[in-house]
Amino acid sequence: MHRRTALSVSAALLVAAPLLSACSGETRPGTAAVVGGERITTSALQAQVNDVRTAQNRSEQAATLIANTPQLERIKLGKMIQLRVLERAAEDAGISVTTKEIEDARKAQEGDKGAAALEQLALQARVPLAPGQIDEDLRFRLLLDKLSERFGEERIIEPLTKASEALHIEVNPRYGAWDAKQVGLGPADTAWITQRTRPEQEPAGA
Repeated sequence: MHRRTALSVSAALLVAAPLLSACSGETRPGTAAVVGGERITTSALQAQVNDVRTAQNRSEQAATLIANTPQLERIKLGKMIQLRVLERAAEDAGISVTTKEIEDARKAQEGDKGAAALEQLALQARVPLAPGQIDEDLRFRLLLDKLSERFGEERIIEPLTKASEALHIEVNPRYGAWDAKQVGLGPADTAWITQRTRPEQEPAGA
């Protein structure tokens, strides 16, 4: 039903490099995580954080938005890893998301209120989004929706856990430890799965 396109990971987020641990057993400098043998660099993570902080600072609610996201680095890293897990699970299931599907989803989210309203709501999401991160988040949601349709809400954790384990994810200890079975950076990040069974409260973010 959907036109299949090759799943890819943005070069701006990942840089091919050696694993998280150096031969000495110490964490490699500049590495936030390793997913499927590919690094998520601390600079790539920081770029995402900086984009959000810049957008938050432009908001009239800047102080509140910033105060509500004290662990933004950890939150954004968890989402970056989860996207790669979704991509792997979708690839294994023969599922993809097209550019047109993302564009259509964006139009639906904007509705009559327009892009500016969507961007403000995105900043208030549990995982806050800068304007330039909204389309990637929509892709995240569409992949998750398609996997949920394929496997069912009650069994979606199974392909995600399988993909998570296959990617051999390592995380820099400063951000926590990856839980392959819960598909998150510790207990706090498991809500992105359990919330799928509840009505959506936000038009953007996970």
